[in-house]
Amino acid sequence: MTESLDNLNTSHRQTGSFIGLEPTVSASLVHASRSSTPTMSSREIADLTGKRHDNVMRDAREMLVQLHGAGGILKFEDTQRNEQNGQTYPIYRLPKRESLILVSGYNLTMRAAIIDRWQDLEAQQQASAPILALNDPTTLRALLLDNVEERMKLADRLAAAAPKLEAFDRIASAEGSLCITDAAKSLQLRPKSLFEFLRAHGWIYQPHGGRGDIAYATKLQQGLMEHKTTTVHRSDGSEKIITQARITPKGLTRLAQEFPSPVKLAA
Repeated sequence: MTESLDNLNTSHRQTGSFIGLEPTVSASLVHASRSSTPTMSSREIADLTGKRHDNVMRDAREMLVQLHGAGGILKFEDTQRNEQNGQTYPIYRLPKRESLILVSGYNLTMRAAIIDRWQDLEAQQQASAPILALNDPTTLRALLLDNVEERMKLADRLAAAAPKLEAFDRIASAEGSLCITDAAKSLQLRPKSLFEFLRAHGWIYQPHGGRGDIAYATKLQQGLMEHKTTTVHRSDGSEKIITQARITPKGLTRLAQEFPSPVKLAA
């Protein structure tokens, strides 16, 4: 099944060239134009291993016949045009499997050169894969859908953050703790609406038999509210201690986020 060197020489004379005398071709000898699978040409294998191209062609033909049969060689055959003299030369284009099988009988240095080259090719293919994928309508459609979904997720996050941002704007000028009435003004709410909300949601309560509102211990511990104690001197010389529940800046921020549909103060 192996062609003799004389027969190969005769075949090359018919194309105006001689085996082993082809000028070096500067164009890339590795491509993936026929499929998405990259290949390595027999010319590059010869250049990397330092072997004569006609010897590489002979070895490749013997290997391909054993692997794929005589009829299976055609799919690996190709030609390479020399840009310097305009002539074309027969070559084989081998996928990774066939090229590694071919050099398995070569010495260590030659095998290493081919393996290193294949690693470079695979790295290049991975780097160019996103660009090549844009030529595939299905892939392009999927990328566009992903982009739309990401934009929708971003819009949702911005919408979720809007109440918090608005809350910060409302309390930007607030300093120290505020009484509930002043807190309502900072939040642009009616004081009555804020008192009702605080009582309904476990912020404050009215003690039995007492006057005024007291903050729940949990809100005090969380730093959302605090108590301010004031001593009032009566006209008869006695004293009265008044405890006032006040809302801290941290509590004001929480309320600005939690209070449903803030009611604007009447002008």
